[in-house]
Amino acid sequence: MHTTNRQRRTFVRNSLILVAVAAVAVLLGVPAKAFEMQQLYPDDDGQTAFVTPSGNIGCIYTPEGGTSTYSTLNALAEIQCDRVEPNYVRAILSSEGKGIIERNVGDAGCCSLDQQLGYGHVVQLGSFQCLSERRGLSCAREDGHGFFLSRALVEAK
Repeated sequence: MHTTNRQRRTFVRNSLILVAVAAVAVLLGVPAKAFEMQQLYPDDDGQTAFVTPSGNIGCIYTPEGGTSTYSTLNALAEIQCDRVEPNYVRAILSSEGKGIIERNVGDAGCCSLDQQLGYGHVVQLGSFQCLSERRGLSCAREDGHGFFLSRALVEAK
């Protein structure tokens, strides 16, 4: 049986998508079947905000170009997540570069938001995926850069 170039391209594309999904699951540190995708909705300005079930971590995703009231670094999409306890820190991940941890946050004001990312759920926000677990919140891009926030640990890569 002969395969056409179109069939080969379709097979390769589907294989790459499967590999990418598996890679993100590995980067987030969970098996692919251990989480469920969750849909979150942006506000009128295009930002998507959510909290973890504990209320200790809150995040805001801003799309490329920013909003009418907020400009991201270099006008790239970004996700910012604030952890309240045991001390206030902010993790920032842009569409390019490594994740950043800010320990001296001047505008601390987290976490009374309506949307909640449930434990065991993943949300796709632009090029970012965030996974909420009882142990903490992981957000990453497909290239492996991201951050992890919990009461016990704060790290960026």
